[in-house]
Amino acid sequence: MKISVVGAHGQIAMLLHPVLRSNGHDVYGIIRNEKHADEVNRAGAKPVICDIEREDDLSGAVGNADAVVFAAGAGPGSGAERKWTVDRDGALKLIDAAHKNGITRYVMISAMNVEEPRGNEVFQVYQKAKAEADKALRESGLDYTIIRPGKLTDDMPRGRVTLAKELEQGEIPRCDVASVVAEVLEEPESIGHQWDVITGDIPIEHAVKKACQ
Repeated sequence: MKISVVGAHGQIAMLLHPVLRSNGHDVYGIIRNEKHADEVNRAGAKPVICDIEREDDLSGAVGNADAVVFAAGAGPGSGAERKWTVDRDGALKLIDAAHKNGITRYVMISAMNVEEPRGNEVFQVYQKAKAEADKALRESGLDYTIIRPGKLTDDMPRGRVTLAKELEQGEIPRCDVASVVAEVLEEPESIGHQWDVITGDIPIEHAVKKACQ
């Protein structure tokens, strides 16, 4: 399967590329900064340069992929405006590109509890942007899966998670989020689901299959 990953130099995406490659997929990594191309390539994705904030049409960058993954984010140091232009608008542009290119499969990396904004003003904007992007994907008609991790850490992988429609709080290593994303791309029954995910007791493959039931 050919998979195009938007936000390919992000922390989760950089952990995702080698997993997808090991699963036998061709990975194309859409990045804004060409200086990151070598790192993305070493991680296992062919770099594609495209600034999703500046470009209205992402279809050329996405190409004839079988699936797309939205892993982009404005980042914690950015202001409120970029939460809209990256976290929401970038995801919406990818929906449009998927429709234009006949791509049905779309996996979104979002965040838990975004429908109940909390924290400072910028963080609330981030949550609202994510919530609007998730809603748009759910209503897009695409074969979506939305993964909403809890608080992200750089801990070593546990390989075990709790996956459910709604969870309250919890943490999860970024590497385990990447593994969950890779797993849902292998599981057709994950289509049409939105799940919160935190570290838990169930191996990732089994957790995904159980959540699909």
